[in-house]
Amino acid sequence: MQVTGHDKPIVVIKLGGSMLEQLSESFLDSIKELLTTKRVIIVHGGGPDINNMLTKLNIKSEFYNGMRKTTKEVLEIAEMVLSGKINKQLTALLTQKNVKAIGLSGTDGQLIVSSFLDEENLGFVGKVEQINDELLRSLLILDYVPVIAPIGITADGQKLNINADLAASAIAEKINAEQLLFVTNVPGILHDGKLIEEATETMIEKLIEQKVIYGGMIPKVQAALDALSDQLEHVMIVSGNDRIFKEGKMIGTKITKKREVVVK
Repeated sequence: MQVTGHDKPIVVIKLGGSMLEQLSESFLDSIKELLTTKRVIIVHGGGPDINNMLTKLNIKSEFYNGMRKTTKEVLEIAEMVLSGKINKQLTALLTQKNVKAIGLSGTDGQLIVSSFLDEENLGFVGKVEQINDELLRSLLILDYVPVIAPIGITADGQKLNINADLAASAIAEKINAEQLLFVTNVPGILHDGKLIEEATETMIEKLIEQKVIYGGMIPKVQAALDALSDQLEHVMIVSGNDRIFKEGKMIGTKITKKREVVVK
């Protein structure tokens, strides 16, 4: 029997900027299928597109401890790319699949209230202070899929650039999501070509030491670990190149605080 309305669990999906051009038809189809039993919120990044636009406009970037300083110019470009381009592209893709997607920025309805992370060194980079879950729940009740660009806003109206991983984690925790999914270009964590279906924090540390997890997968796994909390007991790493949901089950690597690793 199909679960309806308020009874549907909530799934938050975080899409990295590098994945947006690679999303497969089967991935988008599985989002549609997922909506028969779940309510879905999508948070997206846009790093590569922002970098490309900064290069085109010859805007120089400053860095502090490996993080880009968001100047006023960089913030304007980030908002233009995230809210004006990527958000609308993703909303249109979902609409083509008959998904009731609604594009939002964290500034809309004070969805993501934020404060300066380190104004002196990082400029207009924010940290999440509060999520307007009432707004999200109102949209979910109407069967909308909120698609969120991670631009936050302070209590006095200053826009700030928010890390998309942190925005997705904060939203998942505040709205008591059943699951948080990090979408990547691989099916999950792989060991000798086999999918690791479940891994603990301790196991992941060992896999990093053994270089089973390496390169660009390390920050993705770290973001997943950082999202774990008392409210959010597990997160998943899934692929944007294939289905993420089949026969009622998520396909990917589940990351938890407890239990041993399971290899399929």
